[in-house]
Amino acid sequence: MSTEISQVSKQFAKNSQHMAELTAAAMFASDAATRGLNMQITHVAEGTATLSMLIRHDMLNGHKTCHGGYLFTLADSAFAFACNSRNQVTVAAGCSIEYLSPGREGDLITATATEQSLTGRTGIYDARLINQHGQLIALFRGKSHKLNAEVVPGLVLQENAIPD
Repeated sequence: MSTEISQVSKQFAKNSQHMAELTAAAMFASDAATRGLNMQITHVAEGTATLSMLIRHDMLNGHKTCHGGYLFTLADSAFAFACNSRNQVTVAAGCSIEYLSPGREGDLITATATEQSLTGRTGIYDARLINQHGQLIALFRGKSHKLNAEVVPGLVLQENAIPD
């Protein structure tokens, strides 16, 4: 029986912005749902993320407006990138959304998720969804739970690095 121990090599992020960018890039690369809906990350920083998505014909419901599930998915993805921005695997513990105006075919919907509170392993994030005209489409709230794992194993802030 082999007792081989896997060692994770350390990678260094220059600052919290760099950490958020490296973490987002790693998550996006493995996030088939976000990529499959052609979402774009337009901004990421510690505790916040902005994603956008163009409403296509195949996203419309029977009323010819964007199906709420697509809007929820956009908000949930922005929430995910915001709450994982510190390179700590963080999952949703609960979410809710309020639909305020319909999204229409051809609309570019932008979701900006922002951390409201982070205490211990629990965070609260709010996301605002707007269209290209600045009209508020929906409000989302997510509760996060931090797990004991890293999104990018071995990635640490340079300022927190312990010399070998």
